[in-house]
Amino acid sequence: GYDFAGVLKWFAERADRIILLFDAHKLDISDEFKSAIQAIRKNEDKIRIVLNKADMMNHQQLMRVYGAMMWSLARILQNPEVSRIYVGSFWNQPLIYEGNRELFEMEQDDLFDDLEALPRFAMVRRLNDLIKRAKAARIHSLIVSHLKSQLPMIGKDAKKKDLIKNLDVVFGTIQNQYGVPAADFPDLEIMREKLRKQDFTKFPNYDKALIAKVDKMLSDDIPRIMNLLPGEEQEKNRMGLGTIKGGVFEKVAMPYGKGIDAGIGEKIWIVTRDKSKYDDIFNTLEQQNGKITGRVARDELVKSKLSNNVLGKIWRLADHDQDGLLDNEEFALAMHLIKVKCEGSQLPEELPAHLIPPTQRKED
Repeated sequence: GYDFAGVLKWFAERADRIILLFDAHKLDISDEFKSAIQAIRKNEDKIRIVLNKADMMNHQQLMRVYGAMMWSLARILQNPEVSRIYVGSFWNQPLIYEGNRELFEMEQDDLFDDLEALPRFAMVRRLNDLIKRAKAARIHSLIVSHLKSQLPMIGKDAKKKDLIKNLDVVFGTIQNQYGVPAADFPDLEIMREKLRKQDFTKFPNYDKALIAKVDKMLSDDIPRIMNLLPGEEQEKNRMGLGTIKGGVFEKVAMPYGKGIDAGIGEKIWIVTRDKSKYDDIFNTLEQQNGKITGRVARDELVKSKLSNNVLGKIWRLADHDQDGLLDNEEFALAMHLIKVKCEGSQLPEELPAHLIPPTQRKED
């Protein structure tokens, strides 16, 4: 076994973005998932939440689920301001309830815009981490040097125990003397526990020059670097390097539609879902160089009991390359069109782009 929460915390500290994925119809948070969220909750600026498959609910159901999710996460994250939640249908299946299509498309664009901007976010985050580390180093230096300075020549152990016991008073003294914000101090109990194991006599003395260097970095160097970011970002944008491009970040239409429109926006040809079944039929038919003639096709297509006029239209749509024969893709397309017609949908006059057989599509 291993410390699962500790491993998650380690990865969370090094990640640029953390996405928590929930199914809208399976919202209960298991104990394991809860412990995982609690392990990473200190990285709230990196966390984004996705409520997926939200198209399976109507407006009212979605509103209730969204509210319940906000309430549950606020308790787990212990943060009154829950991280950004993206609502949508992030898969390649047609929407079940299409009433929220416009919302889902905007949410999808917002999520992808957020991911595309990660290079800049990561740069700013690393600068913020540097600031946090510098402040932590500064305050620790002030604490340990102050503790060492309070040790007497005799009775060091007793004084050490007293200083640890009254560590809150020590923090207050340092805060007043050096003007350190209270938020910069480490956790009191954790610091007490660590100090019990340390030899105060080995702590370094207060180094005024070193503290001055840290102060100069925080007050001068870091702001100067931050001021350079907008110019660098403009230059990267000019060179096309400002955001992540290509692949899944190419904006595509959200899958939708029924009947003849089923499959619009999907990356995979809609006919592929049943193609193995159609291929089994195709392989039993008489073929010429991997294709079947109109006569052979007719004997199979008439089993649908559709009229000759409809079957003639299906043949014209399926024979996309117009060679008077059907290959395995065109035959599968014909069977798909028969299915669409038998389910009560109308056939188009021209074959829609999303139904063109993959091997006959023009390269973009």
